[in-house]
Amino acid sequence: MTLPLEGLAAIVTGAGRGLGRAEALELGRLGAAVVVNDYGQPGRDGSGEASAGPAEEVAAEIRAAGGRATAHTGDVADFQQAAELVELAIAEFGRLDILVNNAGILRDRMVFSMTEGEWDAVIRVHLKGHFNTTHFAARHWRERSKATGAPVYGRIVNTSSEAYLAGSAGQPNYAAAKGGIVGLTTSTALALAKYGVTANAICPRARTRMTEDVFAGFQEPEDGLDPLAPEHVAPLVGYLASPAAERINGQLLVVHGGMVAIVERPHVQAKFDSKQDVFSYDELDAVLTPHYAERPPGETFAAAEVLGLKREPGTG
Repeated sequence: MTLPLEGLAAIVTGAGRGLGRAEALELGRLGAAVVVNDYGQPGRDGSGEASAGPAEEVAAEIRAAGGRATAHTGDVADFQQAAELVELAIAEFGRLDILVNNAGILRDRMVFSMTEGEWDAVIRVHLKGHFNTTHFAARHWRERSKATGAPVYGRIVNTSSEAYLAGSAGQPNYAAAKGGIVGLTTSTALALAKYGVTANAICPRARTRMTEDVFAGFQEPEDGLDPLAPEHVAPLVGYLASPAAERINGQLLVVHGGMVAIVERPHVQAKFDSKQDVFSYDELDAVLTPHYAERPPGETFAAAEVLGLKREPGTG
């Protein structure tokens, strides 16, 4: 039986642990040759010495299961190292078809306490890291398409977060980066559609090194698969990377615990027209103040207004 991703080659960033590891293993199980990227720093804040160990171990695990895999230990937030990652996939497997961006770090703090360095570090790894790999993969696919005069096969799966959708008080840098990733994804989807490439983003909820404190109160079950296990997320990534998902482009999907939700693009909740050439303060007060009268001062929109789903405070 032919596997869904047989003959295709993939890159998964941040694949040495957690979600990235589960995604790399799933793509390998579905038949893809995989470049397992991970910088290998032990701290979830990007601290500690870089190590080839995590990426090498996952690549070895894929090979032990009968698949093809190689490790890359570069920093995807470095423009040149991201270029080398894409070049490695093409050199090792003769092609690149799938890019899964997952690499990230956390440096949590309230906005009034956050340092410039804490902001810059998270934006760099999450948002710039997604851009760097997307840039070089997109350029490769565009050149291939122009050379043949026909569309190519290309799939991008980016990692956003519910922190962007519903806010996360102690993660302004992370939430902003994840929102930027959605904008990058939709822009990329529009730009690359004519070349045969799709780009989608997921908001996963899973128990990983990145979320170990968030889910500290949610104990793993003694029997059966943990509802917060990364293995619940990986199948959606495999599907979005497959030929079956060719009509899915520029979409945002929430996934966790055996549930997938498709998020609509923002839509207008209410609309008010001025009776004059320009709104006056008094006129705005007359229409907007009553509209928000039932909401306590300072309250933001609830997650349910965005997703129609319950979300625990602080979930990734």
